[in-house]
Amino acid sequence: MSLEDGRAPGEEEKGRPVVTQDQHAQQDPTTQYPQPEFGEQQLEHPGLESEMGPKPDYGEDTYRGSGKLEGKAAIITGGDSGIGRAVALAFAREGADVLISYLESEEPDAQETGRAVEGSGQKAVAVPGDIQDEAHCQQIVEQAVSEFGKIDVLVNNAAYQMARSGVTEIPSDEFERTFRTNVFAMFYLCKAAVPHMQPGSSIINTCSIEAYQPLPMLLDYSSTKGAIITFTKALAQELISQGIRATPWPRARCGPRSSRPPCPPSRSRSSASRSLPWGGPPNRLNSRRPTSSSPLRSPATSTVRPWVSPAGSPLP
Repeated sequence: MSLEDGRAPGEEEKGRPVVTQDQHAQQDPTTQYPQPEFGEQQLEHPGLESEMGPKPDYGEDTYRGSGKLEGKAAIITGGDSGIGRAVALAFAREGADVLISYLESEEPDAQETGRAVEGSGQKAVAVPGDIQDEAHCQQIVEQAVSEFGKIDVLVNNAAYQMARSGVTEIPSDEFERTFRTNVFAMFYLCKAAVPHMQPGSSIINTCSIEAYQPLPMLLDYSSTKGAIITFTKALAQELISQGIRATPWPRARCGPRSSRPPCPPSRSRSSASRSLPWGGPPNRLNSRRPTSSSPLRSPATSTVRPWVSPAGSPLP
């Protein structure tokens, strides 16, 4: 149901932006997205989304919420840009208050995410810092409890990735950093958050196709994604007795807007965009992601769901 001007019921009272064409509208996926020529672009790590061209589409003009997360409070790591920003926006449009964590160097991107969340009528809390540090992960959780009084959803999305030509080229400290960011931080945050979560809460851990079809140049990153899936499956079996769901959620390989951190040479932004059958970049948000924390649609098990393109087919 919608009003004549395209708003969902209640949008005008909550001060949320009017969306005239949303993710539910039937569209031709081959022409749905902008189709400019995507030139080669490489940003220095960690990079800023604001420096990318063309600008990523994270759903600000098209994502319409329907109250799936009304009154909920969420933590999203890596929430300043990319998938994290898209999820933060979607959660806010669904009615949740959001805390995002990010590196201090990504402050400009984090401010944009905060603006998007607050523009959706929800509270935004920004916590900069490095999640490799267990004390910082504990601070994230403590601040969420202080600001929101609870934690309903934890999204472990932040990750570190760097492409190397082979195992002998991976610096040992970089291998450790990849695991500390992708696996250790997930453990630290889950450990700190679970005592504050009530039945019906959700933990969503972002995994990847790399866990199943690893690229040699992403050996360490792929290994962490396999660890995330195994960790989450075990965690789900433990927490379901408390009524808490844990789900690994896969993302696609580097696409047209994945320049943070660098994509493998064979998956550069321009070549990846040309290979997409729908001709342009997919939206950063899989429209089903918010429902994984909704009591109406979320499974109680740790099923790994394939990333589905706008055309409806799993990406290779």
